[in-house]
Amino acid sequence: MAAMSRIVLVGKTGAGKSSSGNTILGRKAFRDAKSGSSVTKECSKETEEVAGRQIMLVDTPGLFDTSHSDIYLKTEISKCINMTSPGPHAIVLVINMGPFTEEEQNAVKKIWALFGEEAERYTMILFTHGDELDDGGIEQYVHEAQDDLQTLVDQCGGRYHVFDNTKMDDRDQVVKLLDKIDHMVAINGEDHYTNDMYKEAERHLRLKEEELKKLYEEKIQEFERELPHTYQQL
Repeated sequence: MAAMSRIVLVGKTGAGKSSSGNTILGRKAFRDAKSGSSVTKECSKETEEVAGRQIMLVDTPGLFDTSHSDIYLKTEISKCINMTSPGPHAIVLVINMGPFTEEEQNAVKKIWALFGEEAERYTMILFTHGDELDDGGIEQYVHEAQDDLQTLVDQCGGRYHVFDNTKMDDRDQVVKLLDKIDHMVAINGEDHYTNDMYKEAERHLRLKEEELKKLYEEKIQEFERELPHTYQQL
């Protein structure tokens, strides 16, 4: 286990990132929807000793908030990587338990685009609203989930956990999450996600954006070339 576990919380706005962060810390450190104040608008870092472990926890802005531009999100994600220097051991992807909607899927795609495929090695899925589980538990929920969600779980090495954030005093759920993170860190050889990995992901994203821009411009030029012929035929 690392001397200090550096953990980053990511996910869609309203998924329960800040509430989950508070549950992990055992105190109200991050602003959440229940607090009546505005939710996380920029990266925020807290450190705490939890279950005999030193934890550095970073909460991030919602990655599908329409009020946040892509440039703003890139800036905040870069900031979050720097806040956990030399990089996070775990990226905890927080997902609201329920239908894996198109919006949820797009948020996940945005996360992979921002962090790159290398991030999958360091990602743990954390489902929220565990109080809504039936007797089958989280394992049955994942087993019966739609294909897109099962694919995501597979991408993350089958790593997932569930929180009931209405029970902050239930420290057992926190210990189990940290145990799973420790196991993942051990499998990764105490390695962590790095700023170089983020820079490489950023480079790939920029190249993809440039390719799409070029394709769009070519389509516009093609349309403009064909437009006079269209009018002549009328």
